[in-house]
Amino acid sequence: MNISKLAIHGGTPVRARYLPYGKQVIDEEDIQSVIKVLQSDHLTSGPAIAQFEADIASFTGAKYAVAFTSGTAALHGACYAAGIGEGDEVITTPMTFAASANCVLYLGGTPVFADIDPFTYNLDPARIKERITAHTKAIIPVHFTGQPAELDEILTIAKEHNLVVIEDAAHALGAKYKNKSIGSIGDMTMFSFHPVKHITTGEGGVITTDNPMYYEKLLQFRTHGITRDQKLLQKNHGPWYYEMQFLGFNYRITDIQASLGISQLKKIGSFIEKRRQISEFYTKELASIEEIVLPHQLSYVDSSWHLYILRLQLSRLTAGRKEIFQALQKENIGVNVHYIPVYHHPYYESLGFQKAICPVAESCYEQFITLPLYAGMDHRDMADVVDAVKKVISYYSNQRRE
Repeated sequence: MNISKLAIHGGTPVRARYLPYGKQVIDEEDIQSVIKVLQSDHLTSGPAIAQFEADIASFTGAKYAVAFTSGTAALHGACYAAGIGEGDEVITTPMTFAASANCVLYLGGTPVFADIDPFTYNLDPARIKERITAHTKAIIPVHFTGQPAELDEILTIAKEHNLVVIEDAAHALGAKYKNKSIGSIGDMTMFSFHPVKHITTGEGGVITTDNPMYYEKLLQFRTHGITRDQKLLQKNHGPWYYEMQFLGFNYRITDIQASLGISQLKKIGSFIEKRRQISEFYTKELASIEEIVLPHQLSYVDSSWHLYILRLQLSRLTAGRKEIFQALQKENIGVNVHYIPVYHHPYYESLGFQKAICPVAESCYEQFITLPLYAGMDHRDMADVVDAVKKVISYYSNQRRE
């Protein structure tokens, strides 16, 4: 079998220019939306924020939406609204960005990691049940890669044990679970607007909820714990009066960011459709490669395709994940890895978390490689990714014949 020499060994790379794994798509409408706010009287705490929140609530089917400076800040607010504090435990997945667990630590709680399903890579409901104790207060399922977790089972478990469900949907804006929009199902749902997500506000996040009590707490939490709402004031000295009623944070998003979000959200349908097309192209073109496992999609969910992850069959390869990762990078394909299990980080180790508590997640981590996927990719970009994967995997296949 004649295989082109890999770029990592001095051969010519598949691409002349580097293709990132993800980035924002900004057009003239987005730019003009931001300029309009910059020329207005309100750069923060103005009408664009309320409009963005209303648009997000309408899109997801939730009653309320509260925007924050980041998805992490939004999760922090959701945990506060859920009443998480010292001594409380919150079950989540290790296959996520650290924020999904950090938000519990911020309030003195303890994240408890449950293992993932080996096919969907989402939280395994059976493993959730094993982790519940008298101290469990909430569950934070993560809709990994944009594919919703098994929400019916998770919500049933939560109801049986009187737990709050906070969905980490940083990957899942526009996704659906059994024809229900993510953002309208759990007690609270977080979306992220980081530049690699489906839409961006630069940095930003939001919590959606149908619960008016959570809504009021979230509003106050993002503004130092301060309220001007006369219904909530303990005293009232006059129309200027406001009260700080608890220790909140300055997590206010700006009108500049919100205006970009308003414009970006108008394009969410086309963004998700493009992501779906890229994913389908990858699946079609890579399906015959025995050395990799492609994403497994449940029939009753609509993924928003934030990530496209390959799982390497390392026993069929003559190189490890690191070598394959580096080879694809040398071909100018910006692959990535999602995620390092949260409890592998040194800070979590310092808290006493041990390795091997979630063996499926740990095994997956050793085999995962994330391919580039974003709405701004064209057909040449998609084809280059496929060509590079075929080239590198063929080179390192233990079935290869020189």
